[in-house]
Amino acid sequence: MDNQHKASRFNPGSLAVPVIQAPMAGGPSTPQLAAAVSAAGGLGFLAAGYKTAAVMRSEIEAIRSLTDRPFGVNLFVPQPSVVSPAPLQQYAASLAADTERFGVSLGEPRHDDDDWDKKLEVLLELAPAVVSFTFDVPGSGVVEALHKRGVYVIATVTDRGEALRALSAGADALCVQGPEAGGHRGTFNAVAPPPTVPLHGILEELADLEVPLIAAGGIGTREDTRAALDVGAAAVQAGTAFLLADEAGTKAAHRAALSPAGRFTTTAVTRAFSGRNARGLYNEFMRRHDADAPYGYPEIHHLTTPLRAAAAAAGEPDWLNLWAGINYRHAKEGPAAVVLTSLAP
Repeated sequence: MDNQHKASRFNPGSLAVPVIQAPMAGGPSTPQLAAAVSAAGGLGFLAAGYKTAAVMRSEIEAIRSLTDRPFGVNLFVPQPSVVSPAPLQQYAASLAADTERFGVSLGEPRHDDDDWDKKLEVLLELAPAVVSFTFDVPGSGVVEALHKRGVYVIATVTDRGEALRALSAGADALCVQGPEAGGHRGTFNAVAPPPTVPLHGILEELADLEVPLIAAGGIGTREDTRAALDVGAAAVQAGTAFLLADEAGTKAAHRAALSPAGRFTTTAVTRAFSGRNARGLYNEFMRRHDADAPYGYPEIHHLTTPLRAAAAAAGEPDWLNLWAGINYRHAKEGPAAVVLTSLAP
């Protein structure tokens, strides 16, 4: 990398507010949300998961029309399939009553790479300030190519082994995701139980690594931010806190479930919606299907997509993946800039 690119690259220490808006695939992360957070002094993020490279490009361009501040783009790293046809067929059969309820058919349980190569091409062309990766680390050649374009690379990790792999691949910083986080857990091993060490414990385990650590999981108040910074984090990453922001694309049924009037009382980790461990509000679909859902991402994600879309359209939160972290009750409605201020240390 030439000196000009190196000098101009993003650094978490440059943020006026050491808070990163987590990339939330499936709708909540919008260009408007990312731009608002970045403009207010934090770091906004686009979630490229489940989108085509063309849509990702248009969203990057949309952010650049709204702010000249740095922002990030997150990609899911594709992995080999981990599920065989028989468990998939058995799980599909177990969803018959659910599909009948909404009058829909299940989706095709396909394995794909989420338009990976084309997305990388767009990122190398447009060179956003930050690119982060979840579910694995890309080959060192990918990181090196991004570095040559002046991009700052963050890897999502959940334990020390993953952290060391990410550093070997050339990551500039680590997003350290604890079990408190909502949505998908970023574990590299798609079929292993996710680590249970709390966020602060993981931060302490990684304290000797000479890269910035970004604390993710259960960040719902300024006190949570301060506590993470006190144990060595350079910044925090919050997702659930922004789900009710005016600029977020959170589905209406999801918003209602998160509101103070919502009837859901706890969160749990499930693979019933996507075939990968993810934390959300505990609902009827999870109660019915957690026991028989196999690991199998992204096949099960695609299998249940029409069912979840129908539930969202019908305003039926009990059949919707209501991703949320353990401190979801701190989420508040209002402009993203106000949410950001509430998390500032």
